Amino acid sequence: MICGSQMAYAYAVPETDIFPPRNSIYMHAEDSHLFLTRLIISFFESLILLLRAIHLSFLFAPSIVMAPFADSFGPEFRKLWLQVVHRTLERAGPAFIKWGQWAATRPDLFPRDLCNELSKLHTKAPEHSFAYTKKAVEKAFGRKISEIFDDFEEQPVASGSIAQVHRASLRSRYRGRQVKPMLVAVKVRHPGVGESIKTDFEIINAVARMSRFIPALNWLRLDESVQQFAVFMMSQVDLAREAAHLNRFVYNFRQWKDVSFPKPVYPLVHPAVLVETFEHGESVSHYVDELEGKNDRTSSALAHIGTHALLKMLLVDNFVHADMHPGNILVRVAQKNPTRKKIFKTKPHVIFLDVGMTAELSKSDRVNLLEFFKAVARRDGQTAAECTLRLSKKQNCPKPEAFIKEVRESFDFWGTPEGDLIHQTDCMQQLLEKVRRHKVNVDGNVCTVMVTVLVLEGWQRKLDPDYDVMHTLQTLLLKSDWAASLSYTIGGLMAP
Repeated sequence: MICGSQMAYAYAVPETDIFPPRNSIYMHAEDSHLFLTRLIISFFESLILLLRAIHLSFLFAPSIVMAPFADSFGPEFRKLWLQVVHRTLERAGPAFIKWGQWAATRPDLFPRDLCNELSKLHTKAPEHSFAYTKKAVEKAFGRKISEIFDDFEEQPVASGSIAQVHRASLRSRYRGRQVKPMLVAVKVRHPGVGESIKTDFEIINAVARMSRFIPALNWLRLDESVQQFAVFMMSQVDLAREAAHLNRFVYNFRQWKDVSFPKPVYPLVHPAVLVETFEHGESVSHYVDELEGKNDRTSSALAHIGTHALLKMLLVDNFVHADMHPGNILVRVAQKNPTRKKIFKTKPHVIFLDVGMTAELSKSDRVNLLEFFKAVARRDGQTAAECTLRLSKKQNCPKPEAFIKEVRESFDFWGTPEGDLIHQTDCMQQLLEKVRRHKVNVDGNVCTVMVTVLVLEGWQRKLDPDYDVMHTLQTLLLKSDWAASLSYTIGGLMAP
């Protein structure tokens, strides 16, 4: 009986519970090791995040301490504060430089002088070593750099906060043939930019979430603004996305002889490395600043080409290059037959670069924005104010009636002979200042398009003071009412 009960017990208790298999023990050990590894990595990541937050706190302390007194101690002190903010963002790294560039496009949220100062963040950034460039290119494409390029210039031709650009010539696919080498620009992302931006974005996101508990900052909707900024930032960091934008612009402008974009060289496209055609030309700044008024024909042609390109992006394609500062625009002047008269000697060709930042509008936003532009052109304050209030799906303006009244009064003055001397784009700038003061919400993409128009108008006014971008937009919108064949209308404007 005792023996039988012991046997029964032996059968009742499975052998696996007494002696677990070796692979089960190994799996438990491996899981424990993996958990411990993740715990250690998480600890170090949290420590790095904390140290970075402390560093940024000390870095931003002067500008934060000075901010409450920026308007109290006179214009010189405010100018000094703006310069401190500028230098602080430059020292804080790529994420904050990009945030500054993004903030410069939001005069609905920030004062105009601050936006103007932040727009100067388009500056030359430090270069990384050629050894890193070589390593990044070979890792991205899985081949030695000498197998891809015949010649690769070690010194970059340009460097920004996210990447730097090298000039190179592609190796020919056809050995033994006399083929003209293809000159390309190789854009290589700086080392650690992705990780640095990820860390800083977590800090920015945490600050935005904390702002929900500060009633005075609720109208800014910082959490939503940070999400919009995240989309903008990722489009700058991911070079493969920029290649997709280039392809779209190249297709949209395929029939234009006076406008072009670099073409991505597939399959040499990677999130960290982008190979595109190298575009020769001189920065439009040369014509805007140095040759202002010295070459009337070329400058006037550049003003017309730039305006009509923007109108096509906005009205026909609904895909706008949202970073049209002069540093991103090249000009080529083709030499004509020397026997012709000098007045017909040159004809400009415009190349748009750096298309990481773009804007697309929903159908309702597009309608409202175009109605807004019409109202500004007609000096119709009531309609302009009402359209502005519709430029956000979540409007939190505390006193919309007061905003409409102030805008209407300003437009009534601008309609008088004295107010008629104020330029239409200056009226638009003043309107955006009222938007900020009355805490009117404007969606990010809409505001980006508005600021792009203002930026373009600013440097085109220098090229040709007699050319009015807003008047051209008004004429086009009122003529076609943006319904019938805008492409044909703009094509007609661009005809020689």
